[in-house]
Amino acid sequence: MSTSHFRLFAALRPLSFVSAATAVFLASVPLAQANPHILVDVQTGRVLEHEEAFRKWYPASLTKLMTVYTVFDAIRAGQISLDTPVVISKRAAAQPAAKMYFKPGQKLTLDSALKILLVKSANDVAVAVAEAIGGTQEGFVTRMNGEALKLGMTDSHFVNPNGLPGKGQYTTARDLAVLTVALRRDFPQYAGYFSLEGFTNGQQNVPNLNMLIGRFAGADGMKTGFICASGFNQIGSATRNGRTLVSVVLGTDSLAARADATANLLQKGFTTQPASNDTLGSLRPYGSGQDQVTDISADICSAKGAKVRSETRDEVGRMKVLSPYIQPMDHDPQFVFAGLIPGQDPQPAAQPEKMARGDTAGAIANVPVPVPMPRPTSF
Repeated sequence: MSTSHFRLFAALRPLSFVSAATAVFLASVPLAQANPHILVDVQTGRVLEHEEAFRKWYPASLTKLMTVYTVFDAIRAGQISLDTPVVISKRAAAQPAAKMYFKPGQKLTLDSALKILLVKSANDVAVAVAEAIGGTQEGFVTRMNGEALKLGMTDSHFVNPNGLPGKGQYTTARDLAVLTVALRRDFPQYAGYFSLEGFTNGQQNVPNLNMLIGRFAGADGMKTGFICASGFNQIGSATRNGRTLVSVVLGTDSLAARADATANLLQKGFTTQPASNDTLGSLRPYGSGQDQVTDISADICSAKGAKVRSETRDEVGRMKVLSPYIQPMDHDPQFVFAGLIPGQDPQPAAQPEKMARGDTAGAIANVPVPVPMPRPTSF
């Protein structure tokens, strides 16, 4: 894509123009009661707002933050380094999209793998990384669960490193906040991985799936996730004047809704007094949904869900983001390199990945919009 195309890409306004009065109204609209969410100050651990924070939820690709934490811990232990080659196995290559379509035997550095995990949320790369550290996916998942327990994630369990649907995989908004705060506190040297605007493998440029990066003041992470059973989820982080907040929003009904909710929640944290005196350590379990994992597939991957998502795009397919705090990028996206180690077979060609079941049929390859559309499984 040429520089002029990058500028067009960045200039496409992914939200409707709103009046000042409308902006004030939107900023005051609370999150839907059905969506678990939590907002935390990283430095103090203080919970600024929460709702249904202990309701069990499918983590989808938010799982990859647990994967990345486990990777960082392995680096700290001297087991692996950012230069270590990660080999794509047959099992990794066979993972469903979203993926990089690497071939068995191909290699990339752990550094490239982390960039791809956090920008594109590639399921094949997640398994390859797990095997590089744990020997097998199962060995790595055991380590993930051990790390989760050490962090105090008492209501989480993982069965794979990428978040694809699996029996026995669950978490809560509170536990995901614990994980995100730990990532920011324990491994500040790796914070840059979470704020990348995109990567290039030499053949294609891949923008970050996190719509807030480059569009919300101070945004510097963290991850998005989707499967039918969980809806559209997002963990956001932002830093202003030396203060970092993290938010977890689960179960929204579209890409636009999760971005709006995340931006509004973070903005509220920076500009208003907290409604809670709790910390992540003192917050006690409450509410329904603690005994079984919530499944909202009927609302998301259905004709009803497809209609809702169709209403979040304009007549030319651009995302209609309503939050007044999400603005167009004011610069060309910066793409860092992440790809195969030189000297191997060429990078695989880009593959069209169909949208989530319930969306209008189509593919995302080469679509000039600021935000990719839903993948069929997890991103």
